[in-house]
Amino acid sequence: MGLTYTQLLILLLSACASMLGGGVVTEARKEPTCTGTPTPRTITVGGSMHWNFGFNYTDWAFKENPFYVYDTLVFKYDPPSEKNIHPHSVYLFPDMWSWINCNLTQGVKIANETQGTGKGFRFVLKKWKPYYFACGASNGYHCRFGGMKFFVLPLRSRRHY
Repeated sequence: MGLTYTQLLILLLSACASMLGGGVVTEARKEPTCTGTPTPRTITVGGSMHWNFGFNYTDWAFKENPFYVYDTLVFKYDPPSEKNIHPHSVYLFPDMWSWINCNLTQGVKIANETQGTGKGFRFVLKKWKPYYFACGASNGYHCRFGGMKFFVLPLRSRRHY
């Protein structure tokens, strides 16, 4: 299932906003260090909603911008149980097209169904490059229909002149 023209346009605008550092920062950033680089944040994916089916993570990431290299994303989710028969995971995709199509064969599972418990699964944005995340539960159903996917393009630093 491909994207509509409108969805693709929103995706491209989100990417541009990420690159320009636009958006709303919901967690106060500490003062920059002497190198002009802000102190890295630890960001819970989805805020108080955590990593759950039915939440729009693309919208969340757009509002949470800007992200910076060395920020840490924390994925928190419930482990498998009788009540949770479709537990979540975290996949990292190599490119936009495999992410758009939720092609799990192109993605790499970076967190299994139990790693989101407790303090959650932590992922550090170590490079200036796009990162494409999604849930792989139910063979990609959560990614395709549950809103459980987003991408970030962390900025290298914030310069103050």
